[in-house]
Amino acid sequence: MQNMIDLHCHWIAGIDDGVRTPEDGLLLLSKLRSAGFATVVATPHMRPGMFDNDRDALEGAYVRMQSHLDTQRTNLPNVHLASEHYFDDVVFERIKNDAGLPYPGGHAVLIEFSPTVFPARIGARLTDLKRRGLTTVVAHPERYQPVWEDDRCLDELLDAGAHLLLDVCAVVGKYGRAAQRAAEKLLEQEAYQAACSDAHKPQDVDTVVQAIDRLTRLVGQKETERLLVLGPKSILDGA
Repeated sequence: MQNMIDLHCHWIAGIDDGVRTPEDGLLLLSKLRSAGFATVVATPHMRPGMFDNDRDALEGAYVRMQSHLDTQRTNLPNVHLASEHYFDDVVFERIKNDAGLPYPGGHAVLIEFSPTVFPARIGARLTDLKRRGLTTVVAHPERYQPVWEDDRCLDELLDAGAHLLLDVCAVVGKYGRAAQRAAEKLLEQEAYQAACSDAHKPQDVDTVVQAIDRLTRLVGQKETERLLVLGPKSILDGA
């Protein structure tokens, strides 16, 4: 499948747990383009205490990658910058005060949680952002332990207008059996708005390709296209 849109990827060098060098960033992008991704959004972590990146730091790292990208522009997908926001009190306030880094277009913002517990007052906070014109996109919900225990915990998020973003590699067991089961169940429920690679290094793309193949076998070609083309486009367009 061509013209896929990857809303979650760590191809900017030396800024978080993604690629370490610009060369690996270029290789990751090149491999994603060969796999059929026409657009790839960089989503480096914004997580105080672990990855102390603010908006200025991430924009600076993105700019520094541009000279490297220009050397291979014809072999690469279109690229954009956003961030994966760890949804604690500090980052929530940044997002509210326009100090976060939403998706291009400014309609939606990518968030992640602790693997073991959802934040307090999560529904109210997501509703607050929705009122401010920002749709929240929840990264890899299938990887959270509360979802393994009872996926009805996502109802509060969905009621607040959030979208769920599948890490496609979960369907081939990259994150363990519990995450795979959760992903398959959420796919059966058609709970996801989109899917992504969440690739951190060039070698991840081989798993991404295998995962897209299995996703197609699980849900069919039309639904796979919705998750990897139409759904991501709707998020960026604010539809």
